[in-house]
Order: sequence, then C-alpha cells, then structure tokens
Amino acid sequence: MFEKLDTEKPNPDTVNLDSMNVYQILEVMNAEDSKVPKAVSECIPQIERTVEFCIKAVKSFARVVYVGAGTSGRLAVLDSAEIIPTFGVDEGIFVPILAGGDKAFVNAVENAEDSSETGENALKQISLKTHDVVIGITASGRTPFVKGALSYAKTVGCSTCLICNVSDPRLSDSADIVISAYTGPEVLTGSTRLKAGTAQKLILNMISTATMIKTGRVFGNYMIGVKIMNEKLMDRAIRIVGGIAGISYEKAKQIIIASEKNVPVAILMALTEGERELCEKTLRTADGNIRMALEKMRQTHKHLI
Repeated sequence: MFEKLDTEKPNPDTVNLDSMNVYQILEVMNAEDSKVPKAVSECIPQIERTVEFCIKAVKSFARVVYVGAGTSGRLAVLDSAEIIPTFGVDEGIFVPILAGGDKAFVNAVENAEDSSETGENALKQISLKTHDVVIGITASGRTPFVKGALSYAKTVGCSTCLICNVSDPRLSDSADIVISAYTGPEVLTGSTRLKAGTAQKLILNMISTATMIKTGRVFGNYMIGVKIMNEKLMDRAIRIVGGIAGISYEKAKQIIIASEKNVPVAILMALTEGERELCEKTLRTADGNIRMALEKMRQTHKHLI
C-alpha cells in the first residue's frame, strides 16, 4: 500500500546519499528543493479557490480549520500562531488541529494519525459550524485522522479542501478542492518533512496571507494590524504609518501616540488629518478596512481629504 505512494518512493538521484560528502549532500538537497516552487505554482488555481472559501468564512465571522498529523499538523500550528501577531487578529480565526494534541508539536505521537474517529472527534470538540472551512493537510493524501475530519466536516456542511503531495490522493472525494503539489520522492526516502513539508508551508503562507489581505488586514503591502507590545514593534509601527502617509518619523510617532497606539486608526488620521474619535468610528463602520474607511470619509468629510 505505502510503497505505491509517490512520497514513499526512493529517489534515484540520492541512492548513494550516505557516500556523498557534505557539500554533495547539500547540493543535491538544494537541487531537489528547487523543484518545490514549480509544484506549488501548478496549484495556484486550486489555491485561489481555497482562499475564496477562507475569505467568505472570515467575513462571516466563521473559522478556517487546519487539520494535519506530524509535520503537516505542526506546520498548521505554526501558520495559525503567526497570523495573530502578523495581522493583529484575535485567536480563533485560523484554528489548527494536530493529531495527538498539543504535546505532538514537540514530541512525535506518530500513531495518533491512524484513527479516523479521532479526527472526527477533534472537530466535534471545537463545535464545528456550517460556515467554517476545513483544510486537511497530508503529504500522502491518505491519513486516516485527516479523512475522519474531512468526512465529518462534509456532514456538517462545511467547505473542505485537501493539501497533499501526491498525484492521486485517496482522500480526493472527501474535499471540495484538492491542492496536489506533486513534489516527488524525497532526498531521504519517505521523509516528507523535506520537499513535501516545504510545499505545504508555502501553500499555507499563500492561503492565510491572501485571506488576511482581502479581509482588510493589509494596506498596500504593509502589515497594518501590528500590535505595539515592545520597542521594536513601536519602531515598525512608526515606519508603517510614515511610509503610507509620506510623513516624517517624528510626525508618525506623534500620530501613533495620539491614536493610543492603534495603527489602523493612526494611518487614517495621518491620511485625513481627522480626529481620533472620528477615525475610530469610521473604521468601525468599515469593518476595519482602511480603504473603505477612506471612501466613507471622502463622501462625508470631504474637507479632510
């Protein structure tokens, strides 16, 4: 069963891996890694459809649920965790479900992936709702834990997606969208923490970042949701406001202080010269979207813009 999986086959270019010197090992690993971006690029249409599902969910105050085991699950946890400080959003928008639970993040619990029932129960425990999106991540395209989660999500009425690294995944019928980034045999036979994991990381980056961009968490190419919790983040926030508004560092700092360290409010204040209270109110009515807030202010407070 497993020997037929693309991710488990031996790589003909690395059969003498243990006989190579260190430079040769690194060179062949780099050569194999260079194949990953092409594999991902061929999946962009499917990734786009997945992002559209996620945008709809986030705008509806629903969740994007990642489900995976081993490396796939750990990448899900990493992506979900980094969204919070990167975009200044609350926990619970992107939710990671890792086979074996939190302890599996640092200690392998490899047998945790073998139960479909456990995957189903994991989603029941978070009270999965119809408008949530469930994204299963499994290099082999067959992991029972992921299958159980996707199958249950279908019964709830969720939109479902599968991220895998084989051309003919067994779980394709369990997902509305299949993102199959074919990365081929690994340098180290069966070690899907390598090319397969790299492809999954790139895809998760694309899904979460594009979703956050299109739900108003980015202005231009700036991370406007940054929460000012230390000196480094204060400096970043000042540079963001100054860069967007085209004003000096000191002027941007003054506006951030006046905004009570709320970066989106500070940006709107800098762009319109409006008072904090007005900018806060306008942003609330625009669901935090600065471009939408600017348009509202153009219509109602033309003297400011």
